[in-house]
Amino acid sequence: MRKSFWLISAGIAALATPSFAQGQVPPVGEATPTQEAASVDDAVQNQARRGTEDIIVTATRRNEALSDVPLAVSAITAQSLENSGAADIRQLQQLSPSLLVSSTQSEAGASSARIRGVGTVGDNPGLESSVAVFIDGVYRSRNGTALTELGPVERVEVLRGPQGTLFGRNASAGIISVITAAPKFEHEGRAEASIGNHDYRRFELGFTGPLSDTFAYRLDGVYLKRDGFIEDVISGREVNDRDRYLIRGQLLFEPSDTLSVRVIGDYANRDEECCGAVYLPTQDAVTDGAGGVTFAPSSFVPLIQALGGVVLDDPFERQMAITPGRSYRQDVEDYGLSAEVVYDLGGAELTSISAWRGNDYVRGQDADFNNLDILYRDDDGGNQQKFRTFTQELRLQGEAFEGRLDWLVGGYFAHEKLTVRDNLSFGTDYQRYSNCVLAANVSQQLSAAFGAPINLTQPIGGVGCFNQTVAGAIASNPLVPAAQRQLIALLGGLAPGVPLGGYDAIGAVLGAGLGLPPLSFNNAQTSDRFKQTSRNFAFFTHNIFEVTDRLNLTVGLRYTNEKKTLDATLTDNNLFCQAIAGSPFVALTQLPCVVPAVPGGTFTRENVRNKEDEFSGTAVLSYKVTDDLLTYASYSRGYKAGGFNLDRSALARFVVPGVGPVGPVLPTAGLENLIFEPEKVDAFEIGAKYNGQGFDLNVAAFHQVFDGFQLNTFNGLFFEVENVNACKQDLGGLDTDDDSTSGACPGGTKGGVKSMGVEVEAFMRPIENVGLNLGGSLIDTQYRRNLVGVDGAPLSDSLFQLPGRRISNSSLWTLTGALTYTPPIGNSGLSGLFYIDARYQSKFNTGSDLDLEKVQDAYFVTNARIGLRGPDDRWGIELWGRNLLDEDYQQVAFDMPIQGATGTTIRGVQQGFYPRATQLFGSFLAEPRTYGVTVRTRF
Repeated sequence: MRKSFWLISAGIAALATPSFAQGQVPPVGEATPTQEAASVDDAVQNQARRGTEDIIVTATRRNEALSDVPLAVSAITAQSLENSGAADIRQLQQLSPSLLVSSTQSEAGASSARIRGVGTVGDNPGLESSVAVFIDGVYRSRNGTALTELGPVERVEVLRGPQGTLFGRNASAGIISVITAAPKFEHEGRAEASIGNHDYRRFELGFTGPLSDTFAYRLDGVYLKRDGFIEDVISGREVNDRDRYLIRGQLLFEPSDTLSVRVIGDYANRDEECCGAVYLPTQDAVTDGAGGVTFAPSSFVPLIQALGGVVLDDPFERQMAITPGRSYRQDVEDYGLSAEVVYDLGGAELTSISAWRGNDYVRGQDADFNNLDILYRDDDGGNQQKFRTFTQELRLQGEAFEGRLDWLVGGYFAHEKLTVRDNLSFGTDYQRYSNCVLAANVSQQLSAAFGAPINLTQPIGGVGCFNQTVAGAIASNPLVPAAQRQLIALLGGLAPGVPLGGYDAIGAVLGAGLGLPPLSFNNAQTSDRFKQTSRNFAFFTHNIFEVTDRLNLTVGLRYTNEKKTLDATLTDNNLFCQAIAGSPFVALTQLPCVVPAVPGGTFTRENVRNKEDEFSGTAVLSYKVTDDLLTYASYSRGYKAGGFNLDRSALARFVVPGVGPVGPVLPTAGLENLIFEPEKVDAFEIGAKYNGQGFDLNVAAFHQVFDGFQLNTFNGLFFEVENVNACKQDLGGLDTDDDSTSGACPGGTKGGVKSMGVEVEAFMRPIENVGLNLGGSLIDTQYRRNLVGVDGAPLSDSLFQLPGRRISNSSLWTLTGALTYTPPIGNSGLSGLFYIDARYQSKFNTGSDLDLEKVQDAYFVTNARIGLRGPDDRWGIELWGRNLLDEDYQQVAFDMPIQGATGTTIRGVQQGFYPRATQLFGSFLAEPRTYGVTVRTRF
């Protein structure tokens, strides 16, 4: 990865964040009438005093000037979004240092937002995000459903830290609140067209205006199409493309100054092929015998190549090999209808937000990311997710005691139905591939036992990929135990009456024992269906007491009741897995049960329930030292709901001594084993906001502890979900060994993740027409030591690297910034635009299991835009570029499924768990440099 430290020191003046202290007062109809009037008056007075405008934000469910909110909030205005070209939530990270958005094997299902280094990992719809996304006050239950075009936006608010009082569960790390542009009572139209490299085309068209004196409308549409960034060398096509559109219509009804009704309907569609991944450089990590590691060419890649596989391990050549006939289909429909009613009752104001949303997602996947047909998911509709969500929020707020108490009470209800279908299947190459993997594994074990290299593999031809000459020598060696000699003879095709080798031979023996033809992996697949129903209701209050003219006390409390019910039907036809699990060959179960079996082939269970009752809240003491300086100290408790791991691999597994977990088998207890616990956080924060003449500065320092931190990780075979805690007693290093049965906590537990840091945001207008925004964060978010799971149980041995280390996707340092220059050109009314923004992020680990192989070095990304605009911004033409330096970096690295010794890593070799690590790794890359031109007009 290229380093760009010289650019940081040479261009520090360009490091910035968005316009945190510059913006526009929302138009009439967007804010609530009573609160809006007071806020607008305050903003006008501040503007007259300071010569700048204040952003009005709704972070406290009230319309307040950003500088008066005792909370860490980044407010990104419509102008900042237009200047930067940010069109979806993912691009907001360029404008906010504490925010990071990434996606892995599915943008629609595996996108994750993180604030202050904390977020939810992985493609598992059972896990909701730690960062809640709201669009026009409506909660989007998964980040991926919001990762599409935003359309015209008034502003975006990023609230950092737990927001459980006003925004409820699943906001334990913070929220992203998007406020779209509202209808206007004056005619206006806008059109925009962009073209760029990679055949990029984006078009936007919108209209707004009055239908009568009391009705106004708005209609917006966005269409985007772009080629992919990764080439399939087999078919020649490109994947990770864009093909999406959004339509949003709105009606605003204002019959009087006391009543406002805003109805919004939207429909978004994506028909794309996403997300392909590339190989990271391949190598083996080998012990040097003295606690160190040396590196050697991969011993596993030649096996893949001998079978006809293509391994392209120069990741930033952006090439991969896809199995013919497989795809990464990603078809998404997201749609909804909402109504916001604001009614001024005189002494109080009532707000109601009702919403119904639907989301349908169908995908396919070449799950081994290789042209060998090993694992896949059908793209014919067998893999899909469906959400149906209804939400209702009511808030009543007003003032008492001559305005010294600003009170708010409310209630919230949500009901969601989620259906998930999954059909992971063995491909046509799986059996011969597994035979060769088995031969390689046995060779490695025999080499270690004899202290000399032994190679049983015969990658092309042979009998079950076993070299019969070598197998015969081992089978006739009296130094080898008799049982092992018999097994080697069978695997090598030397057993009497069994002319097959590898798993072919085992399948013949097992089939004969059952009176069946030889068992094989061919056509083995799962066909699982989960139906989850979630019902949530809450009551909350949030009150601001004016103790003195300068001292305020804010107290908030929320009670949440959550109930989830799960029905599941798990079906598979893998007779081989069922048979081998109860046979003398049980130690060889792992590969046959990658697509796992359920005894009997089908299992159905209904009405499995998980219930929770939780309190969250906040207390804030804020003090206006001067009219320009606000200071505050706060405590907040956040809560993220527990639920069900919607992946059958979470069920109980056999554990074979010396082999480890070797395949899911449904226990008698059933689906209760899928339940994971809620995540809770206690956060303390102190901060200051200076709102001066042409200069604003916001500083926040925080300390957060997460109890029951929800971790989802892929170990190369399946996904694991754990609640991470820390034992109050020293475990003596048992949480860092490779034994998943050791390390239980003999005493009480405490929070397993601790986050602390400092954030700084600054906005300056040094001269007319120049805006400079600077931002930075120093955040240390790490696991504690002596880690355990729920009720002090030992964590999985695949998580041995977690204790004491920074959690995944969390950088120590992040710097962001933007420089905007809009000079007038003569007296013609024309103006120019020069804009540049940048983000520097220090080194971090992209893997949730913290393998050293998944570390992303520090990187620097800069975007720029230069243009010409007409009088009153009626038209404009702009040249733009994103990632101008073409910085190569990755979003997330992962273990390539069943390619190499599963879960082996550099640190495992360092700690002596095994002599050699052969695991291969893949990566989901960030986008390369793009550039283009945009023309726009307003009419």
